Amino acid sequence: MCDTFVVVSADQVLFGKNSDRDPNEAQVLSWVPAREYPANQTLNCTWTSIPQVRLTNAVLLCRPFWMWGAETGANEHGVVIGNEAIFTREPMQDEGLLGMDLVRLGLERADTADGAKDIICELIARHGQGGRCGYDSPGFSYHNSFIIADAGGAWVVEAAGEAIATRHIDRGAYAISNGITLPELMSREDRIRPRVAMAAARRQRVQCLAESVGNVRDAMAALRDHGVGNEAPRYRRLNGAMSGPCMHAGGWLAASQTVGSFVAELGQSTQSYWATGTAAPCMSVFRPVSMANPHNVGTPTGEQDGSLWWTFEAVHRALLGADTGLRSEYLADRDRVQSLVLESDADAAWQVANSWLHEWAQRLSGDNSTDIRPPWLQRYWQRANRQASRTSRLPWRPV
Repeated sequence: MCDTFVVVSADQVLFGKNSDRDPNEAQVLSWVPAREYPANQTLNCTWTSIPQVRLTNAVLLCRPFWMWGAETGANEHGVVIGNEAIFTREPMQDEGLLGMDLVRLGLERADTADGAKDIICELIARHGQGGRCGYDSPGFSYHNSFIIADAGGAWVVEAAGEAIATRHIDRGAYAISNGITLPELMSREDRIRPRVAMAAARRQRVQCLAESVGNVRDAMAALRDHGVGNEAPRYRRLNGAMSGPCMHAGGWLAASQTVGSFVAELGQSTQSYWATGTAAPCMSVFRPVSMANPHNVGTPTGEQDGSLWWTFEAVHRALLGADTGLRSEYLADRDRVQSLVLESDADAAWQVANSWLHEWAQRLSGDNSTDIRPPWLQRYWQRANRQASRTSRLPWRPV
């Protein structure tokens, strides 16, 4: 599950994306330089191979650690893309391009949003959508929708099997949240799975939030939202906390967790990008990122290690069941550090954010305070923690 929005105005475009996946499915920030390839080379995507192009762009990706593709990202030309799962009644191919592959392909091959839209549509028509999409669930697969943006505007692309619909956004806000939004494809939507994912309610909430987004801080706040009237996550036994864009795992039937978040500010002459590199934006600090300045965030997998993603997870999971006082103290400190990060240059911002995270990781190490969550939710996270402490859940694919 995911939520993506774009806000197009006369002087800038603002873009935000929460990537919601399995709670132990680490999402890594990847910097990939521009490259030139020999003629007639083959490109191995996540599940299928396609012809490689001669030149690819430098890209910054937020990528599930086991995939070739990415949930969201940007390229050197100021193009940003985010994708969403959509659930349709159209058949899935056993092998094909994942939506995440299409995000990366669009970023690597296009220098405008218009060009990326055309490339994604052409690749779907030629190679189709297909392959395993989930980390924990072998049978989980889906079709995809996309928001593609640059400083000149944005495109919405929705694809149910081989059927594709597009819409250009030249002014105002638009959000997608795991449901079909373009009328040309409405008749193809599955009747059950979007309801389980609370797609319509989340899209309504994100659309409302996006219409009030005027700057980077607003975009970050929208991605930290837990739904109407909910300061903290509101859990349901069936599907966890899915009522807002900041999603928290814990449901019996659906258990998605926001594992990475990304914000872009696209102007005619300059672009700025911000990423958490961690789960749970409600507890995270957004850090400045760019194509020209890679950072060492480690190489996380589904097993606990010393990467940025898993270092934060130790803090995140210690605070999930913490009392209100400790959580309030932490969030106030998070707000203080986020302000410092927004006011600092990139290198200083990363130093500030790293120091803050390690201070809280040390403070909460070995914390044995009472867990205030209901027992069924505690048991869910105990199982997730046991899995992450043993090994990555990847018997089906090498890392």
